[in-house]
Amino acid sequence: MTTMAQGTTHSGPATAAGPAPGAHPSTAAGPAPARHSGAAGPAPARERDPGGVAVQGHGEPDVRRAELAAFLRSRRERITPEQVGLVRGPRRRTPGLRREEVAQLAAVGVTWYTWLEQARNIQVSPQVLDSIGRALRMDRVERSHLFALAGTPDPAPDGPCPTVTPAYQALLRQLEPIPACIQNSRYDILAYNRGYARLLCDLDALPREDRNCMLLAFTNEQWRSSLADLPGTIRAMAAKFRASMAGHLAEPAWKALLNRLRAESAEFCELWERHEVVEHTSHTKYIRQSEVGLLHVEHVNLWLSPGGGPGTGPRLVSYPPVDAETRARLELLHARAADGS
Repeated sequence: MTTMAQGTTHSGPATAAGPAPGAHPSTAAGPAPARHSGAAGPAPARERDPGGVAVQGHGEPDVRRAELAAFLRSRRERITPEQVGLVRGPRRRTPGLRREEVAQLAAVGVTWYTWLEQARNIQVSPQVLDSIGRALRMDRVERSHLFALAGTPDPAPDGPCPTVTPAYQALLRQLEPIPACIQNSRYDILAYNRGYARLLCDLDALPREDRNCMLLAFTNEQWRSSLADLPGTIRAMAAKFRASMAGHLAEPAWKALLNRLRAESAEFCELWERHEVVEHTSHTKYIRQSEVGLLHVEHVNLWLSPGGGPGTGPRLVSYPPVDAETRARLELLHARAADGS
């Protein structure tokens, strides 16, 4: 069974003491530059780090901010507009993305993100760092480096998710060969058993940030080809996602996912503009499993939060078979997964 961490199931309050990430550039006031105490005299000369960022002083915080600024700039310059669904345009001179494009993808203010790349003395919340890391498509090592430079604990380290307790892990194992997983309300797949790992695509082969049912349903061809009723499924998922997002409109991680879906799927954009909302219900469905054939299963949601209901908090999703033939095929799929074949 595989578990993964996500920083969105229980997001804490932002700790940023600087301007609100969404502040308009014309109204956001910059923080006063850091000053050295002591006798009056000429201000120390501003130096530049190897990446070209002007730095005041020589202390560790100054060096850390300069390193963070240079790192963000290098990650921004390596991503092409086409990779995130943007139009390059004929007059683009900036290598990679522009600062305002990163700010848009991360759902933060342009001025505020610019200050980060200028090594300004501002504080940044873990939630906003998470959004920037996702917007810049950082892998596990790069994300860890980002939070280390910012001096901020990573809310989603590469380890077991706090939501997925040992009891839930044992439950997932006990359900085998029935495919099952634990998802949060944003469709992040937090943990799954061996049957679910190969039900719709090879989840183990995907990076952690891509293990999200919304992303997979709209962008992963293997996942999409496994859905017997693709149009109906993705329409219902977009409506469920809109209903769930109503309680998370200001959260950076939700906005980052929405921005990514809009950038990578025209199909999602069309469905999103319908403003349809539906609730989560149990239902039967057909899955075209690439190894064992057509499966007829029941889609069952079990809500895990105390007092939780449809659309709130994490849930256990399972796919028990509807008929004996499907049960036999699920047992074969589980056996193959257990053997690693």
